Amino acid sequence: MRLSDFDFQLPAELIAQHPMAARTGSRLLHVRADSLADLAFRELAGLLAPGDLLVMNDTRVLRARLLGEKEGTGGAVEALVERITGERSAVAQLRASKTARPGVVLRFGSARATVTGRHDEFFLLEFDEPVLEAMEREGRLPLPPYIGHAAGADDDERYQTVFAREPGAVAAPTAGLHFDDALLAQLRTAGVETAFVTLHVGAGTFQPVRVEDLREHRMHSERYVLPEETALAVRATRARGGRVVAVGTTSLRTLEAAAAGDVHLRATTGETNLFITPGYRFKVVDRLLTNFHLPRSTLLMLVSAFAGVQRIRHAYAHAIAQRYRFFSYGDAMLLERCADALAE
Repeated sequence: MRLSDFDFQLPAELIAQHPMAARTGSRLLHVRADSLADLAFRELAGLLAPGDLLVMNDTRVLRARLLGEKEGTGGAVEALVERITGERSAVAQLRASKTARPGVVLRFGSARATVTGRHDEFFLLEFDEPVLEAMEREGRLPLPPYIGHAAGADDDERYQTVFAREPGAVAAPTAGLHFDDALLAQLRTAGVETAFVTLHVGAGTFQPVRVEDLREHRMHSERYVLPEETALAVRATRARGGRVVAVGTTSLRTLEAAAAGDVHLRATTGETNLFITPGYRFKVVDRLLTNFHLPRSTLLMLVSAFAGVQRIRHAYAHAIAQRYRFFSYGDAMLLERCADALAE
């Protein structure tokens, strides 16, 4: 398939700029094989059964946007930390009037970092103190580029999931933003189990696909951890006939990358650049809970692979007509896996 197969027109006013007052106040579109159902997210428990397993991404978004200047010249510079590579080292995207060369010192408030090299579009930075401490003190939450306001106190809370605990992402696993503690407790009472993976979402998630032939596209690698208890929970769910429900595309990619051809999932830690397009055969995930994604994006390709190309086109057209809210702070979909997504 080609990039243009995943394009659609979205009215700008449907791009959610702020979260709903309550996390569970968003809408939920249930996309089934032969029908669509308009629901509220708080009704999710009624769509799950005792013995089902929700797999969630517990990554925590870093305060990864740093504003500062070049030492000596005073030239403005903005850094978006892509990844922490050591206690005092990181890889970042830099925006400045002139390219920062190795040896240039950058100041971000009271934090100080030296450019030590470059790899593709990323710059290697060495901080004078632990990176996490510098970012927590001087950084800002990196809201997606389609959100038109700077991160405020409300975003500091609402652009993190209530189960975020492993710092390392530069973008939130947004399907998880709809859950609050009360809903999680309701699901546990109903017999729905939960398990966690960690995938640190990188800045590459916002990079556009620049080739028409999707076979030529290369994904950025992202770090993931699938703990032993989660692998055991998935195998136990399979054994009792329950369904594995991925909360978000990041959880799905972690599970599918870790399976690596083996449906008997095992604990693993690694990097993945798994690019899922129609024709991919899913090994682990039965259902996917996800937000609505950008036109021409790898995430739209993933959900089309999971639920069927025509079914997703129909669901998105319905969502636009019904004025659903799109992207990170928007509404959600619950997708059933299509047996033959390419044929769809």
